[in-house]
Amino acid sequence: MREQRLRVLALLGAALGAALGAALLGLPAGAQQGAPPPAVLVQPAELKPIADQAEFIGRAAAVDKVELRARVKGFLGPRKFSDGDLVKEGQVLFTIEPEPYQAAVDQKVAQRDAAKAALANAEVQLTRAEELLRSRTGTQVTYDQRLSEQLQAKAQLEDAAAQLRDAQIQLSYTEIKSPIAGRVGRAAVSPGNIVGPDSGVLATVVSESPIRVLFSITQRELLDARRDSGTSGDGLVVRLRLADGSLYKDKGKLDFIDVTADAKTDGQVVRAVFDNKEGLLTDGQTVRVIVEGEKVPTVVAVPQAAIAQDQSGPYLFIVNDKNVAEQKRIKVGVARDGLVAVTEGLKAGERVIVQGQQRVRPGMTVNPSVAPPSASTQKQ
Repeated sequence: MREQRLRVLALLGAALGAALGAALLGLPAGAQQGAPPPAVLVQPAELKPIADQAEFIGRAAAVDKVELRARVKGFLGPRKFSDGDLVKEGQVLFTIEPEPYQAAVDQKVAQRDAAKAALANAEVQLTRAEELLRSRTGTQVTYDQRLSEQLQAKAQLEDAAAQLRDAQIQLSYTEIKSPIAGRVGRAAVSPGNIVGPDSGVLATVVSESPIRVLFSITQRELLDARRDSGTSGDGLVVRLRLADGSLYKDKGKLDFIDVTADAKTDGQVVRAVFDNKEGLLTDGQTVRVIVEGEKVPTVVAVPQAAIAQDQSGPYLFIVNDKNVAEQKRIKVGVARDGLVAVTEGLKAGERVIVQGQQRVRPGMTVNPSVAPPSASTQKQ
């Protein structure tokens, strides 16, 4: 009985020793006894065109933006537009009752005509006084008086003409026109209300195409960009990412870099211009600005899911021609559309494990299968 018990304890000790050895080697219990190699999905590293890019927060701003205000006081007439309409330059949008201002113009016309008549009479009197003085039947005093009256009449005519022009200008202000072509916003005041210079903004007109996008970059980023593309920014392409994550179809162009930097943020405002014929961009809208080089380099690229990170940096696993896994320490560059550029440590064509890395150790034999096209973007 005692011998049988000793044999059982010996068998248990052997089993525990085998399990402990497998654990120390990083293999599951039973792997030392012919377990099949783990299955992994591989994908060859490929040469891909991936541009260096930087992303910023920007805000759209209309090239032209006009706030329409009343310049004379009166009752607001019928509205000549609907909210959101496209309007032309010079189009009448609001009217203010013109009758009082038309009456003022008519009054100034009458005053100007009276001044004209007074000047004509003064010129006749001056001519007569001049003839009498020449024939020695008139006096110098009379001539001087008639000359003074003629000059006063001429000045009064000029004053009447100026008052008439002022009245005509006031009358023209009763038609509020758009000085630019663009889209008009909502009206802030309803017809029938009294408006004047103190009434505030009646409506706003913005020019939508082209449209500007302003964003701030740091001094370091600006210096790097100038070293790569010069001060003009001709070698850079600007794109926009909209609120839904989609890319704006039209590319923009940098046209202005502010001449001063913000002392608080060390940022400098940069401006890009985009076509906006479809009206997708709105004045004040927040967008993500993507700046990238116009010349796109070709680099070795792998799916982002293939790369792991530890204290020593990024790494991945490849499978050699003997189906043995090898760990590769790499240096990575820009990431885009699920791909990461590998700048060092990997060659094009090497089979990279894109799924199943968590079951792999360096030197382990694996069972590789080619990953389908969509697998490169799947998470482990």
